[in-house]
Amino acid sequence: MSVTVFETKEVQELLKAAANLNGGNGNARFQQVVHRLLGDLFKAIDDLDITPDEVWAGVNYLNKLGQDGEAALLAAGLGLEKYLDIRMDAQDKAVGLDGGTPRTIEGPLYVAGAPVRDGLSKIDLDEDAGAGPLVIRGTVKGTDGKPVANAVVECWHANSNGFYSHFDPTGAQTDFNLRGAVKTGADGKYEFRTLMPVGYGCPPQGATQQLLDGLGRHGNRPAHVHFFVTSGDHRKLTTQFNIEGDPLIWDDFAYATREELIPHVVEKTGGAALGLKTDAYKHIEFDFTLTPLLQGRDNQIVQRQRAAAEATATA
Repeated sequence: MSVTVFETKEVQELLKAAANLNGGNGNARFQQVVHRLLGDLFKAIDDLDITPDEVWAGVNYLNKLGQDGEAALLAAGLGLEKYLDIRMDAQDKAVGLDGGTPRTIEGPLYVAGAPVRDGLSKIDLDEDAGAGPLVIRGTVKGTDGKPVANAVVECWHANSNGFYSHFDPTGAQTDFNLRGAVKTGADGKYEFRTLMPVGYGCPPQGATQQLLDGLGRHGNRPAHVHFFVTSGDHRKLTTQFNIEGDPLIWDDFAYATREELIPHVVEKTGGAALGLKTDAYKHIEFDFTLTPLLQGRDNQIVQRQRAAAEATATA
């Protein structure tokens, strides 16, 4: 039999006590957030008549999620990371800030510490028979159209098996394979010589895919390339582009696709002269437009746990 107890004095006092809302110590903002989230959960249990068995199944699921280390992956898969982007887009619009390259989600697979090269970086450090060569180049500009010097463009993507270095379950990749960073010169130019990525799927036995299975959803992403672009005079840009023609571009489980982030892929020759693995290669031209600081500060810096590694001298 369904009952509702959320509005009772006993439950409301329990919520305040659990969050220590009137305790006089602790972090007031943390208390405020916990009180609201816990209250929303309690009310959902009332409204949906969630059973004790279902509650404990959820608790057990959270244990598995932590054991699998997939909380950030699930945040992307449930649209939480996309929602944060939607809010930041709305905040920019509210202050009249536009004209920059669209942001999109960071995802959970960045690794700090990639070596920074001037202008150009060849980032395919490991052999990969399943991937052909790809050149990504372009210009970093401001909203005034002028090139931005000394901007740092960081790039990372998966190999032909859909695995990212540092996180590769096979252990086959070095930490900074298919990862790199380039500092622009006065012309704002950057270039990465790499290999064509493919999309990836969530670990099939992991907590994220378990939840998606319950929702009747797949856990796959189209082929894509991630970027951070930073400059002291502009706001940090977190974005990625999808590889044109991938069938999952508009069915990305992480909701990262944006129309402006699907550049044209051009077939070229002359790769041997560039040090590529074959003479025929694919080329993507993609310019970044950075937006100015907001009242002298960069409000796009997001504090979150990220992996880090130390590059070798030959990386």
